[in-house]
Amino acid sequence: MSNPTFFDIASRAGVGTATVERVLNGRGGVRPETVEKVVAAARALDYQRRLPEAHRGILRIEVLLVRPETTFFARLSAAFERIAASLDKSIMVQRTFLPEDRPEAIAQRILEPGIRRSGLILAVPDHPSIGEALAQVESRGMPAVQIVTRIAGSRAEYIGIDNYAAGRMAAHLLSHMQRRGGTVVGICHSHIYQVHRDRIRGFSDYLGEHPRGDFLFAEVLFGGDEDTRSAMMLRETLQQRPDLVGLYNAGGANGALNDVLRRHARDRDIFFVGHELTEKSSQALRDGTMDVVFDQAPEAQARRSIDLVLSRLGIHDLPIENPPIRFITFTAENI
Repeated sequence: MSNPTFFDIASRAGVGTATVERVLNGRGGVRPETVEKVVAAARALDYQRRLPEAHRGILRIEVLLVRPETTFFARLSAAFERIAASLDKSIMVQRTFLPEDRPEAIAQRILEPGIRRSGLILAVPDHPSIGEALAQVESRGMPAVQIVTRIAGSRAEYIGIDNYAAGRMAAHLLSHMQRRGGTVVGICHSHIYQVHRDRIRGFSDYLGEHPRGDFLFAEVLFGGDEDTRSAMMLRETLQQRPDLVGLYNAGGANGALNDVLRRHARDRDIFFVGHELTEKSSQALRDGTMDVVFDQAPEAQARRSIDLVLSRLGIHDLPIENPPIRFITFTAENI
């Protein structure tokens, strides 16, 4: 293929040919983010001429995360680190951890990062201030994708499992595999993550559509994915509901919940479904404290989010389909 023309590069970058000429001839006067679009388009089209030194800079993709101490976010962060190591040196993946309970700080980082970036990946709670900030940067042409939850008002693509289906699957397995009748409860972080709302809604809908006369879905507990709080809530529930036979944890803190059940006389009588396969949850499956674990493959979510941003930046022409990530169901028989 012949060397692309300024017109080819301009068409791909969505700018005028005069802008391309200024960038590729190093004449300045072009905004940094526009320079990066032009350079990305030139690279994607295999432009042969050496780019001016000032414009052979780094394309930075920033990943906003929370809760580095939790299993899911730790796995997600590690996945981005591994992917970054495999990319061209001209592409940087920067991970930034922010406080989960300070949406205004997350919104501020979205609007004023203090760094030059070309793309944005978010794994943060859904909050109006975050949605407003994201809408602003999207209106400026910033490629953005979402992991973990859908942020209201954003056009950014969502990458993740079908959480409603996961909740329904949890209820399906519990209803068919737990022979004892009694009370069932759910537990999740809170209302701040759409994924947890979807999981609990799917769980509730299934039990409502396929009722068992001896099952009662009694309540949803909000543990904030915090070990101490979640464990305390489960201990109180065990005391208040001696007929507890089912527990669906739509969020984190599986380890703390397993510790409570191991110390309880009825631990093997309670059918426990949770998310995220880890060493501890694998051991809980082998021990019989947990019965089913859904793993949502954060590594696959990280890979697809990077691919989507690079595609939006024009780094490659490969079509990126984005169906729901398939979650994997684990029991003691297949770990």
